[in-house]
Amino acid sequence: MRLTRRSAVAALAGAGAAMALAPAGAQDASLFPITGEDGKPVVNYKVPVELESRIEEMPGVVVIGNKNGDVTLAEFYDLNCPFCRKAAADAGMLVATDKELRLVLVPFPVLGVPSIQAGRIELAVAKLGTPEQFLAFHRRVFSIRGTIDGARSLAVVKELGMSVPAITKVADDDTTTDTMLAHVRLGNALGLQATPSWVIKGVAVLGHPGRKALEQMIASVRRCDQIGC
Repeated sequence: MRLTRRSAVAALAGAGAAMALAPAGAQDASLFPITGEDGKPVVNYKVPVELESRIEEMPGVVVIGNKNGDVTLAEFYDLNCPFCRKAAADAGMLVATDKELRLVLVPFPVLGVPSIQAGRIELAVAKLGTPEQFLAFHRRVFSIRGTIDGARSLAVVKELGMSVPAITKVADDDTTTDTMLAHVRLGNALGLQATPSWVIKGVAVLGHPGRKALEQMIASVRRCDQIGC
């Protein structure tokens, strides 16, 4: 794929801003006592409702699971994040076993140029493909070991039977750069200083707490309308 110097620099600058300029102090004290699989506390904090509502308004996000489900869980992830690999598997199991869950997948390429290249391909798949094709791409990429860049992402596109020229054309378009930067800027505004990060019921959760913790948060939302009762 073609990645112009201008688009690469612009996207990488936006990614760096997301990691460096997130509000300091927002994560100083967690809102709920969430514990991860390693027994350590998981940072979480309240986010403004107007920011949470913007997640699904952005182009390039994909909703899977029950489109009319009773609980919405948004995941911000980078295709080169090792923790996101485990998160993707756990999220897939959640969707498979919880028929009332809405999972919103938000590409969040913040880990360097390969992630930016792969993110451009992923956003093109989101635009041209169905949610099912996007999910197949998402799962296949996370099954690959090593660094995921534009070339390896296009190989997955070809493997899935999608049009490589069509995907490449959209991936190289300036609107894709704009979409990618919008994702990163919203992540910055939300204070997401880790990948993956989750947003659920007005709360940001940094890092992957594990499937069990996510299940407990979802159950709490249904029980008392917040992620911890």
